[in-house]
Amino acid sequence: MITLIDNYDSFTWNLYHFLGELGAETQVIRNDEISVAQLLSAEPEAIVLSPGPCTPDEAGICLETVAQAKDKAPVFGVCLGHQS
Repeated sequence: MITLIDNYDSFTWNLYHFLGELGAETQVIRNDEISVAQLLSAEPEAIVLSPGPCTPDEAGICLETVAQAKDKAPVFGVCLGHQS
């Protein structure tokens, strides 16, 4: 399963639908809804960080996710997610 971190941006749902069209089972989690430990304990196949209206420092678990997931799951960021 792919975990899509929602940084409170409506484009998150475009990504969700696009991933679904590619056949990916995807769950959406808000950036302040879960800890990085909980996220990684679910062993996602990949993590996608969505766009959002703030800076990486204000994007919930995004920076910590990038740091901790590097050897556990591929991480793909879009816009704000890429900046993280």
